Amino acid sequence: MTKLLPIIFYPCINLRKKSKKVVDINSKEIQQLILDMDKTMKEKDGLGLAAPQIGKNINMVVINTADGSIVLINPRIMRKSWKKELAEEGCLSLPEVYGLVNRHKKIKVAAFDRKGKKVKFAAEGIFARVIQHEVDHLRGVLFIDKAKEITKGKDKLNQLRNSDL
Repeated sequence: MTKLLPIIFYPCINLRKKSKKVVDINSKEIQQLILDMDKTMKEKDGLGLAAPQIGKNINMVVINTADGSIVLINPRIMRKSWKKELAEEGCLSLPEVYGLVNRHKKIKVAAFDRKGKKVKFAAEGIFARVIQHEVDHLRGVLFIDKAKEITKGKDKLNQLRNSDL
């Protein structure tokens, strides 16, 4: 039975921790976590969800695509295009805050899928942007760290930052 997981919000310190490698992909716990993360991402209308956002500092993300959800375990971005694109991003862990972030237009990714099979693929456009955003979460980096400008929610962000003191 899948369940909705609570999202951790900025400035929670867990969002700033580096995540650990997933060792036993086929364990019952990891397989259940995949289902729960997928449900949570979809219920919250997210394009992606990283394990640190639900309090698990492990290298796992779920991405919402037009063809269904994909799971990336221990993902690595192997190559990045020289060309970048500036676009608006938001985050489930920073509700009501949006900013312009410069991201690589194309990337090549290596990871393990939900069954523990090694996968390699190229991504571009919004798909590449979401992967980069979620992989940043695994390193303790948030989109606000890379934003050229906060476009919406500046007051909300300042309130959150001040609550961290």
